[in-house]
Amino acid sequence: MNRIRILIADDHAIVRRGLRTLIESQEGWEVCAEASNGRDAVERATDLKPDVAILDIGMPELNGLEAARHILKATPYTEVLILTMHQSEEVVAEVLKAGARSYVLKSDADEHLVAAIGTLLKHKPFLSSHATDIILSDYLNRHGEVASEPRSRITPREREIIQLLAEGKSNKEVARVLDISTRTVETHRAHIMHKLNLASFGDLIRYAIRNRIVQP
Repeated sequence: MNRIRILIADDHAIVRRGLRTLIESQEGWEVCAEASNGRDAVERATDLKPDVAILDIGMPELNGLEAARHILKATPYTEVLILTMHQSEEVVAEVLKAGARSYVLKSDADEHLVAAIGTLLKHKPFLSSHATDIILSDYLNRHGEVASEPRSRITPREREIIQLLAEGKSNKEVARVLDISTRTVETHRAHIMHKLNLASFGDLIRYAIRNRIVQP
């Protein structure tokens, strides 16, 4: 029987240990790799092509939502499970927009994680009843609003740049991480500020926190 290979990405080692213990208690399941930031998670998933990638939203360098987008583009047969402390309409909507098909609260991991992974292995979505209620409410009450918000006009590359800048990296450091020129970073930064109608770097940080691109 082929073993089920699972990637864990979380910036807290104690969380990764707990998840590994829970996962490897299941017959035939193994943790094939761990990552402490989103960019490392993408690299490991691209190389190893795990059956399931478990991603924390609030990771440095590349948050879980952006990492999910990259992983699903590189290895579309990998199922993505987003693990988070946050429960809100915005978070559930962003998880689904990123292409992930499972959303589990960290507080519910002991109860729901194994079931969520088992459901994903059948290539079916797993959402808690709470998340389902949020989706229905969002559809009935807010359908169409998200497309009109400024954040929907931000490209994936711009979201990456926003996160790196908000984490305190200089233009030159961002250029090195993304393997682009400093001038390109400066151009993106100017476009971002204009698109979002931001007047200062402080405004950019507040935007990143408000939209959960980085954690406060």
